[in-house]
Amino acid sequence: MSSQPDLFDRSLLRSRRQRALKAAKPGADFLLKAVSADLEERLLLVNRSFGTAVDLGGHTGLVFKAIEKSGKAGQILRADLHIADPNQSPPDLVCDDALLPFGDQSVDLIVSALALQFVNDLPGTLIQIRRALAPDGLLMATLPGAGTLTELRDSLTRAELEIKGGAAARVLPFADTRDLGSLLQRAGFALPVTDLDTITVRYDNMFALLADLRAMGATSILHDRSRTPLSRQVLYRAAELYAENHADPDGRIRATFALVTLSGWAPHESQQKPLRPGSAKASLAEALGVRERKIRE
Repeated sequence: MSSQPDLFDRSLLRSRRQRALKAAKPGADFLLKAVSADLEERLLLVNRSFGTAVDLGGHTGLVFKAIEKSGKAGQILRADLHIADPNQSPPDLVCDDALLPFGDQSVDLIVSALALQFVNDLPGTLIQIRRALAPDGLLMATLPGAGTLTELRDSLTRAELEIKGGAAARVLPFADTRDLGSLLQRAGFALPVTDLDTITVRYDNMFALLADLRAMGATSILHDRSRTPLSRQVLYRAAELYAENHADPDGRIRATFALVTLSGWAPHESQQKPLRPGSAKASLAEALGVRERKIRE
């Protein structure tokens, strides 16, 4: 029985991440900054502390600082994805988040920002994370969800269809919020929660957006991507379509980032559990002040 083919080219991810880190374009980490600040606020709302925390794949050190500022962890390990950030002090380890190096029940908190969307086997990675967490340990992760970069996807597809008569996938597929919640449950997390926060960024034109995506190391790494670069004709037409269909009255274009935050706990006997069906002490009819009727009636 053949295994499912990889969706993403992880070696290409490594090289593009390395190029982006070396270039270190000022301001290109704006999205990671926003996500890290949000994760810090969420950690502050958690009414407990953790022994060992892991910043999983959070290059630039922003997630590490967010955990540190929250004051929720006694020890923080920085686990850079694939390569060490040359602009930071050496990380505690460099690892692939698709193959975690942690033992079972060895850490108490794992935080990931804008990294898990590149994993080929996300269900498997979530299972690994749950196993690495000690009982009552917490996963908190943010990744782009369905709706991210829809304007770019639409413009590139329409331009390529118009000029070449066919279109290749140019923007990564992103998972739906509900599907991500289901993956948490399948991985065995208790009290799973997913929520969506949409950020709209405005640019002068499509090329400014593409430059930011390159600087983030977030351009397409689809395994079955077209190896033929888009022609100038297609790119210029895509930019025209983008401006025609996804611009504000002042002429600036919009780029949508739909950010899904996942949280789930490693099971523990102290956690709240749902009541057994039929164990309620009051009926819905009593609460509504109406007469309860049998199905036959």
